[in-house]
Amino acid sequence: MNEKTDKTIKAYMGEDTSFNGKLSFQGTVRIDGRFEGEVLTEDTLIIGEKGELKADIHAGTVICKGKIQGTIVASKRMEIYSTSEILGNIRTPSLFVEAGSVFDGNCDMSENKEKKVVSIRKPGESESASAG
Repeated sequence: MNEKTDKTIKAYMGEDTSFNGKLSFQGTVRIDGRFEGEVLTEDTLIIGEKGELKADIHAGTVICKGKIQGTIVASKRMEIYSTSEILGNIRTPSLFVEAGSVFDGNCDMSENKEKKVVSIRKPGESESASAG
C-alpha cells in the first residue's frame, strides 16, 4: 500500500460531535470533536486542533494537534504539534515534538533500544531543516 493511499481518512468525527465508548478501526481516523473512552488500532489516529480526548490510546501512529488526557501507546510514531496539550504518559519508539506544545507526563522509548528517534522543531520549520 503506498503512502498516499495509507493517509486517506476512513472516518471523521467533526467539531460538534461527542462520543463515549470504545473505538477500533483500520486505516486513518481524524477526531475534531470530543471523545472519551478507549481507542484501539494498528493504524493512524489524528486529533485535530479542536479535538479533545480523555482516553487510553493504543495505535500505530498518533498525530496530535489538539488535547489528550490519558495514556498513549503508539507502536510506530507519536507526533506532538505546537497546538497540542497532552496530559499523560506516552510509550513509543519514535517521537516528534514541535516547540510550543504542552506535554505533562513521562515518555518511555525503551521498547526498541536499537532505533530511538526524537525530533524537535520550531513552528513553521520543515522536518528536513530539523534533521540537519
